[in-house]
Formats: sequence, structure tokens, C-alpha cells
Amino acid sequence: MAKREEKRNLETIPVGSLGIIPLEGCRALGEKVDYYLVKWRTERESEHKDSLAFAGYQRDSYILGAKVPRFGSGEAKGIILESVRGTDLYLLVDVANYSLTYSLCGHENHMSPDDHFQNLKRIIAAVGGKARRITVIMPYLYESRQHKRTSRESLDCALALQEMVAMGVDNIITFDAHDPRVQNAIPLHGFETVQPTYQFIKGLLQHVDNLELDSNHMMVISPDEGGMSRAIYMANVIGLDMGMFYKRRDYTRVVNGRNPIVAHEFLGTSVEGKDMIIIDDMISSGESALEVAAELKKRKANRVFICATFGLFTNGIERFDKAFEDGIIDKVLTTNLIYQTPELLSREWYINCDMSKYIAYIIDTLNHDASISDLLDPNERIQTILARYKSGDFED
Repeated sequence: MAKREEKRNLETIPVGSLGIIPLEGCRALGEKVDYYLVKWRTERESEHKDSLAFAGYQRDSYILGAKVPRFGSGEAKGIILESVRGTDLYLLVDVANYSLTYSLCGHENHMSPDDHFQNLKRIIAAVGGKARRITVIMPYLYESRQHKRTSRESLDCALALQEMVAMGVDNIITFDAHDPRVQNAIPLHGFETVQPTYQFIKGLLQHVDNLELDSNHMMVISPDEGGMSRAIYMANVIGLDMGMFYKRRDYTRVVNGRNPIVAHEFLGTSVEGKDMIIIDDMISSGESALEVAAELKKRKANRVFICATFGLFTNGIERFDKAFEDGIIDKVLTTNLIYQTPELLSREWYINCDMSKYIAYIIDTLNHDASISDLLDPNERIQTILARYKSGDFED
């Protein structure tokens, strides 16, 4: 099968010289993205490559030097180490990377999402309006869980989006936003939320044997009513039935800032003997996903696969180890869009879905001012990979 990158016919003139600044917490992902861009642009044949408009088109790396040093008090400043004048700039930030530390008056402090977002603003400020265009690629959208107001509350995600736009950001690209309607906060600017459905399906086909992709043998499950749309999309593109759980809560009590869940109630057809794909936007503590998996097992489901864009695992992975040993779950798939611990990557039950090539496609296409519609709706690519799997032509 022809390589997909050769099919992307990008003959248009780039918006500007391409520059990528991955912030410290996103460096590993940024280097993978850079590898693809360098490879494609070396191989791509274009009659305009030598023209002035394509100056700096082919380089050994598109990563620009930048750093955010800290003072002993914990204060910081953003520094860009080379010229960004006239560049089409892409900033990559992972606000969920808690592994980074800095010294705060002699104490070791782990970086919070607030610290990462502040560092992003420092780098945007260091650009000083000199770039031709700034695109922020923030896979895990900062404060996206605080997307609506239910009482006297701050609307942090909306505020953050408006802040970035006020600083000169033209486009914001995120993955699987908790609620995409938060883009209403910046209606005149670019906001794209990308679904990794294709990578989940590919990960399952590559790492799981004997999958029967029809509604008699497989089903897609949404663990709550909020995630219905992503479950419906996945069920439709594969051609499966869908089921849903809803959380029955005790509204008379508040525990850890929320009403405790009393039970998970199931809506859908029989799951007996079928493989289950539970799809959600994130695994936080993992409690909900594992309770849903256990409920499905009680209803005599066969194998259970959990797909979540962001594996936060805020309470560690021990409960997933136990669920795997007890036969409640078979595989957990999350992406490398946020920090993954070495322990997680070593687990037998874990499948890592690499998104770097996808991000590289998006950057390459946007730099040429071409349409990314086919990247945002991967139905055609999913159908191709499913057809190959069913015909026995699929290989890793």
C-alpha cells in the first residue's frame, strides 16, 4: 500500500518558515513530530523548492531553541534563543506532565497544569508579535474539566482560551476536548478538537488477536452520558451497536467536592459473549472505567478493552494491575499526548497509541495553508484499515 505521506500533495506556498517550540514537558513528543517533518520534506519533490517563498523549507530540524529558566524564588521568564521573525510558529505544551520539577526557595516543586500554562504564556510573550502566525497545540486542554458554570464558579478553560487569543495566538489545536463547546469563548478564532479514534482502532487491530468486527461479537460502550458522541462515532465507523452507562449519584452528600456515585446503570442490548470497547476522553483515577468494566463482566461480556485519549492515572496503576489479574480488563489503550510513566509503558495490559505522526500531518498541512478536513474526520482511513484487516492484508 502506498505511503500516506506521499499522497499529501502540498504544492501551495508555505505561510512562513516553519518553526516548532515544544515546551519542556512536551519535548519527547516534539522530537518525534520533528523527525517526521524532516523526513517528509526531504523526500517531497516540489518544483518550487528552490524559490524564495520556500526559503528554509528543508532543514535538519524545525525545533527552535527556547527555555524557561527560574529564579530561586520560583519566578521565571521565557527566552527564545533564535529569531522567530516571519515564522509560522507551532508551540507544543503538555499541561499534564507532573514529572518536571523546579526549585522553589530550596524546596522541590512538581509542575502543575498552572505552571505549564504560565510557561506557555511566557514563550508567547517572548515571541513579541514577531511571528507571522502562532498555533498552540495543547493536546490536553488546560482546565477543560471546568468547562461550564453550575454555581458561583470560575470558568477557567474559557478564560485561558481568551487569554491566549489576546496574546496573539491564531489557532488552538487540542485533542478530545472534554466539552468542545468551550470554543464558544473564542468564536472568531481557530479552535480544532481532534479525535484519536483511528489510532485506537489501529492499536486494537495490531495488538489483539481474533477480533470479530461485527455487531454480533463486539460492542462500543460509553461509560457516561457525556461521552456519547465519541462512542456513537466509533460504533458507526466500525459498524457496531452501542451501549451506555449513566451514573446514579447521591445528591444529598458531597465527598471530595462531588456527589458520590451510588451505582452505574446500563442502557443497551445484551453484552453476553461480546468483546467490549469502553471509550472515554480520559482515565483520571480510573475508578469509573473499572466499575463499568466490572459491571460488563457481571453481564457476561467477553473481553474488555478500555480506550481513553489521556491516561492520567492520578491514583497510580495498581488497581489496573489487579483488574487485569482478576480478568476484568484485557487491554487499556491511551495516547502519548501526555506524560506516560515508565511503569505504565512496561505493563502487559497497556497499549500505547503514538500520535506524533498525526500531529506532524496537521502541522505540515497547516503550514501550507491546506485543508485538514480529512485529518479531522478519519472515516476513510478507518474504513481502509478495517477492509485490510478483514481481508488478512493487515500487518503491524
